[in-house]
Amino acid sequence: MSSNPMHSGAACPGLVQTTSADVDEHCAQLGGWRLTYDQISAGAFRGSFTQLSLPQLDIFHEVTSQQVRQHGELGRDCCGLAVPCSGEGPVNVNGTSIPQDALIVSFDAEVDICTPRGFTLRGVTLSAGLVDEIASQLAIELPRDLRHRMRAMSAPTDALARFRAALTTIDRLRGTQTEPRQSAALGRTLQDGLLLAITDLLSDARPCDDTRSSAARKRIVDRACELMLASSASPVSLMDVCKAVGASRRKLSYCFQDVLGTSPLTYWRAVRLNRVRRDLKAAHDPRDGIYDIAVRHGFWHFSQFSLDYKRHFAELPSETLRRARMDASSELRHNTFRH
Repeated sequence: MSSNPMHSGAACPGLVQTTSADVDEHCAQLGGWRLTYDQISAGAFRGSFTQLSLPQLDIFHEVTSQQVRQHGELGRDCCGLAVPCSGEGPVNVNGTSIPQDALIVSFDAEVDICTPRGFTLRGVTLSAGLVDEIASQLAIELPRDLRHRMRAMSAPTDALARFRAALTTIDRLRGTQTEPRQSAALGRTLQDGLLLAITDLLSDARPCDDTRSSAARKRIVDRACELMLASSASPVSLMDVCKAVGASRRKLSYCFQDVLGTSPLTYWRAVRLNRVRRDLKAAHDPRDGIYDIAVRHGFWHFSQFSLDYKRHFAELPSETLRRARMDASSELRHNTFRH
């Protein structure tokens, strides 16, 4: 179930490819971004991540098999631009379902995105300061409300097509044998093309949806999640949550479906199951049993918990714990041998 990083070495310097059968390990491979992934839909996870690092930017191609909520940040002063390429449902950005041809922009901002099953995302990350510098040099006025927020933008069709085409170049570089001088020249050409495409996109980009209603739904969901996940050992009831956020059960369900693509109870259970799984993988003390960890996150009926866990992750909690302890033992032997 562990990740399988593949560094291409001489084939193409700066190209890294990883595959994983675990959502947390997949997330850990994402180019140093400070993100957390929660697997929301049930089933075995499969993911891959490819990144090409150029002097001034990184190009990435990510594939995830299950519905996932991503939250956190890409990094300080980091600008990310991405385009969805496939998926079995809508993509939700900051609480709003976005069109298929939208450009996702995170400009030195907090990331909050919910992706569907079978999702493919292509994009680029670079310094927000570099974007400002190039825009100034080219006399391009960036949208005033672009900074410090993540949002979906609409952009001119031709500029978006050029951006998508430049991003697919990463696929042609996989396994390509090039001399260092040729590789450097190709990298500079690709980088210049992407920087121009980015400035073309941002100069005419406009928000897809910036209505007050979508922001209000996002606030309701954020507050509800905060309440539901604040104390796993003594979880609040759905009625308590509805009262606290001032919404009926029907309205709360509508807000969750619109913002996160799932129901309140499904999301609640999924996040707690993800937390149990992380604790199981970190449980190297034999005295820390599965039942103790499950109860810690509000699962009191062990048989039902085991069924839910296996349905969600396609393995029993005992299998997760056994593998984690085997990995820890192997790491210990490796370190002992080295010393």
